[in-house]
Amino acid sequence: MKGVVIKNTGNTYWVRTENGEEIVCQAKGNFRLKGIRSTSPIVVGDHVIIDQNPDGTAFITEIEDRKNYIVRRASNLSKQAHILAANIDEALLCVTVRFPETSTVFIDRFLATAEAYRIPVCLVFNKIDLYDEDDKEYLDGLIYLYQTIGYPCLKTSAETGEGIEALRERIKNKITLLAGHSGVGKSSLINVLQKDASRKIGKISDYHLKGTHTTTFSEMINIDTGGYIIDTPGIKGFGTIDMIPQEISHYFPEIFRFSKNCRYNNCLHINEPDCAVVKAVENHYISESRYRSYLNILEDVNESKYR
Repeated sequence: MKGVVIKNTGNTYWVRTENGEEIVCQAKGNFRLKGIRSTSPIVVGDHVIIDQNPDGTAFITEIEDRKNYIVRRASNLSKQAHILAANIDEALLCVTVRFPETSTVFIDRFLATAEAYRIPVCLVFNKIDLYDEDDKEYLDGLIYLYQTIGYPCLKTSAETGEGIEALRERIKNKITLLAGHSGVGKSSLINVLQKDASRKIGKISDYHLKGTHTTTFSEMINIDTGGYIIDTPGIKGFGTIDMIPQEISHYFPEIFRFSKNCRYNNCLHINEPDCAVVKAVENHYISESRYRSYLNILEDVNESKYR
């Protein structure tokens, strides 16, 4: 019997079968013997084959080939990967410039990983009803930067409804991953997009201005207007994994464009002679924040550290 994994709580998986039935499954032990260096070999969005026993128990026996997936370095096991979801049409990265602040390094790490695994990304700048004039000016600068590179951006507020219709139209008939820090308003957006989703909403810590985890596992939510949203737990850091130094620039579209003019084919764009990328940064054709993010990921690879 075939189905799609719609919820994962660790060792237990909810699978929606082709006839719409939802079956609670366990994984066959042999999945953990196949050399998959992941915190969980089966993730939300996976197309799987299950065996159901007469006593009602069910086991996932096979994972079908994935068209894509998005992965980060597991925070507690630095040599392992944590796959957020699989078979995604688009990822929405929910970003806030305050309450809490999403750094450009975090944004760029997510974007580079999505580029590496061929997943389109739209940046959703949320909580715009809370921003003062300085926040709005900074927000507009970020949107200009990322739209210039080629990433679509939306401004949203679950409180006022601004941008919600555009967001609803964007996710229509797609399987969409929703990711971001805790506290950026992912659950609030889902509750507006799907009234019966009933996602819990956490409070922001006054001391750290950071969110509290309200989503503790990944789940695929059916949207009445068509499509699915994969809700994921808040991500504190986005450590990259299995990236080759010479290929990292490929995941920054604007850096890759200029890199073709470097003197050396294997240029890492740090201090090599006649580096077109460094020259483009100096001349403000590439933003300094994006270049810093690029170097930051290079440090991950060269020093095997997690951030």
